[in-house]
Amino acid sequence: MITFGKVYALAFKMEKHGIILFDGVCNLCDGFVQRIIASDKKDFFRFASLQSEKGQNLLDAYPNLKNLKSIVYLEDGEVYTKSSAGLKISSHLQGSWNFMRIGYIIPKFIRDGIYGVIAKHRYQWFGKKDQCMLPTPQLKAKFL
Repeated sequence: MITFGKVYALAFKMEKHGIILFDGVCNLCDGFVQRIIASDKKDFFRFASLQSEKGQNLLDAYPNLKNLKSIVYLEDGEVYTKSSAGLKISSHLQGSWNFMRIGYIIPKFIRDGIYGVIAKHRYQWFGKKDQCMLPTPQLKAKFL
């Protein structure tokens, strides 16, 4: 059976957009998304919060990710999480983002270990919002 999430993911796969699912109430995650938007000169990325209905519908296509509390990046039918998501996202951006690519030389278990420590303490260290960010009218097209 094809779920709405699978149809939605396939539709975006055909459009050649990378889809970033992020924690919409996390200040650190929101800041990361804002920096990506500012650097996305080719209008490649689309965004949805993990808490949103559309974010949850997309995750329905990937049941093993349903309870994941990590950034999720979808591109060409591939799923990237944690540090691999950040590195893959940075590969589409220019400027200082190129520096992040050095992370590929660090073994994944170490990168994800560091990611896990930051993720575990992100609300304590960076704060949390009461609700997900609402995009401005200019940015609305970038959000699912």
